[in-house]
Amino acid sequence: MKRSTVAVSEVNRLRLWLLLFFLALALPALVLVWQAYSELKWEAFHRHRVQAEELVSRVDKRYLQLMKTEELRPFTDFSFLNVLGDANSNFLQRSVLATYPVRSEIPGLIGYFQIDAEGIFSTPLLPAQQSEALTYGVTEGEYRQRLELSARIQTILSSNRLVPEVREITEQRQYSEPGDAAADSVRRERRVASGSVNGYAGSRSGAAGLAAPPAKTEVQSQAAFDLLEKSTVISQKSKEQKRSGILGRVEDLKLDLKFQSGAGEKMAAEPELSPAVNEKHARKERSQLPMSAAPLLRDRPGESYPQLSGVPVRTFESELDPYRLSLLDSGEFVLFRTVWRGGKRYIQGMLIAQQPFLQEVALAMFREGALSEMSDLLVAYNGDVLSVVNGAGRRSYFSGSGNFHGSLLYQKALSAPLNGVSLIFSITSLPSGAGGSVILWTSAVLLLVLCGGFLLIYRLGVGQIELVRQQQDFVAAVSHELKTPLTSIRMYGEMLLEGWVSEEKRQTYYRYIASEGERLSRLIGNVLQLARMNRNEQRIDLQPRSVSELLEELGPCITSQAEHAGFTLGLDCHPEAADLLILVDSDCLTQVVINLVDNAIKFSSRAKEKLIEVRCMLDPEGRVQLSVRDRGPGVARDQAKKIFRMFYRSESELTRETVGTGIGLALVHQLVLAMNARVNVINRNPGAEFQISFPVYEADTI
Repeated sequence: MKRSTVAVSEVNRLRLWLLLFFLALALPALVLVWQAYSELKWEAFHRHRVQAEELVSRVDKRYLQLMKTEELRPFTDFSFLNVLGDANSNFLQRSVLATYPVRSEIPGLIGYFQIDAEGIFSTPLLPAQQSEALTYGVTEGEYRQRLELSARIQTILSSNRLVPEVREITEQRQYSEPGDAAADSVRRERRVASGSVNGYAGSRSGAAGLAAPPAKTEVQSQAAFDLLEKSTVISQKSKEQKRSGILGRVEDLKLDLKFQSGAGEKMAAEPELSPAVNEKHARKERSQLPMSAAPLLRDRPGESYPQLSGVPVRTFESELDPYRLSLLDSGEFVLFRTVWRGGKRYIQGMLIAQQPFLQEVALAMFREGALSEMSDLLVAYNGDVLSVVNGAGRRSYFSGSGNFHGSLLYQKALSAPLNGVSLIFSITSLPSGAGGSVILWTSAVLLLVLCGGFLLIYRLGVGQIELVRQQQDFVAAVSHELKTPLTSIRMYGEMLLEGWVSEEKRQTYYRYIASEGERLSRLIGNVLQLARMNRNEQRIDLQPRSVSELLEELGPCITSQAEHAGFTLGLDCHPEAADLLILVDSDCLTQVVINLVDNAIKFSSRAKEKLIEVRCMLDPEGRVQLSVRDRGPGVARDQAKKIFRMFYRSESELTRETVGTGIGLALVHQLVLAMNARVNVINRNPGAEFQISFPVYEADTI
């Protein structure tokens, strides 16, 4: 028990030292690998950030190309009729914006509109008077479609409180200046064109008041567009306000800022810094319009108009402010500008469907690029999330800001007039590239080598500790095996020498002394044989011998050994195996069989039937099989392979009931292998049977 406790303590101490040594090597290696992998991740992040910057630049450039045409569009294009060339050329044509269906390079364009100083809505789709439609090649069916589109545009604007509703326009007629028949006729036709389809004009609680004088109406109409930018600021501060199509707020997104150097800054702050960089200035132009198309062209005292076939034309100078973009509560974009003419203000612009405007440029360019394979794109307007595109072909439904995750890669607002639109790139899984794979594989190999090496060292250490324990047990067993018979021999020798033994018992004592001496000789022979084999000094002389001759030589030796122990030995050889030749060393085979018989005697000493059988036969493989069987308890299945190990004993040295040193079966195994044979053990009922199989020797094979 004490020796076993010491062995366990040695194993635990070995484990502790190996664990400390493993940690001393593994932790620095882990830090180096982690640092290298982190550097690769930062490099990959920078590379993909540059790609995101380039993509934003391309998207911005594309939008600016689309906006450039609109920025250069003259004031007169928003009227149905234009004067072509010189005013004296007597030639009128329809405006390029009067084409139906509406054609434009801007994706999602719904239509163009104009609001004059009195807040009256008009569109280049309709002539000033319905009766002129056929004159300008507009059929009745097409006119109805144009009218419906005009009503749709007005409905959207009125639902967002940007133009008065139809009811308000009608009530304002009572405030027109008396005697102004021409202007009243123009307004009447425009009201027909803009609001003749009742029910299209939306209504919203809290809209601008009831009837009001023209001056007040003008202020309210123009101020509505001024409030668009102010309402944007208000919507950023008020989370209760919910526009149509808004998915959430940017500041509510669960974006990780670990890759951002300025993680303390607000994500929504960047779009507010860019407009000043892209600020544009107003421009001036001189334009010509026929009187019927010129907005609010009233007769003024002392003014004369040039005539073109009876159609008066006015030439005037206008100042056009840059376009501005705003998102309406109904979800559409409105791109508008302010035009100043004669001290009066006009609003010209266009309505754009939100998703087509974003999908066909920004989102399409994102899907076509390599950036979509590792990141997601989010489009926001002044902090309101408008659209989300999942990269790498993943499909998901964005139901709110709470389910949008990832690390912020890059965020940038577009140039004016789209400076309210921001593109936000997030990384769901940052690829480390080929270098990361090399580091991971190298780390895995290093870890496997470390673990395998330390496991091997541990097993070797445990094996050495176990070997030392077995050697100690062997020394104790040999000491016991030598001490006990020597003590008995000495005692019996002294009794015989002193004449204290009767004549009848003398022969018994003589036989005991001879038997114990023979056993000691075998023990010493086994130890010497083991020492020679460990030093590779054993010389095996293999000679072809017949099985019958070998059994005749072994018979008397093992029979005497069994009889001295009180056992009966049964020796049998099948005729088909008796005359076969096998290559053996006679001395080694004798030592093997004696050790097996001695082992059978020790472990079946308490058996009811004291019988040992030695047989020789042919096995199913055609090999000569020599077997030794006892009638003992047999061998436990989990120890069938262990019993052939050096110094192995199934019993503890402190509690064992059988004699032996633990080298007998190990010596049998080594000698059998040296003779090119094999040995194994199988359980019988009762007892155990050790089988040694030799290949048959054929003389013509040499």
